[in-house]
Amino acid sequence: MTIGQVLQIIWGISALGVVILVMLHSPKGDGIGGIGGQAQLFTSTKSAETALNRVTWAFSVIFIGLTVVLSAGWLPK
Repeated sequence: MTIGQVLQIIWGISALGVVILVMLHSPKGDGIGGIGGQAQLFTSTKSAETALNRVTWAFSVIFIGLTVVLSAGWLPK
């Protein structure tokens, strides 16, 4: 398995992660709390939304960064 294939797998996982995480966001600010009551993992809805935002941003940066690297052809063949 080459480095390009590994990066493509990570790119695909990050793309799926971004889609799922964006779907978890609520337009009213409910976020994770709207799925089935309040999440037990977080102490409040605000902290859950903050954590969800940070994870979404991280996945987005990984996705966009790998998109640039993979499409620019910077990897050796």
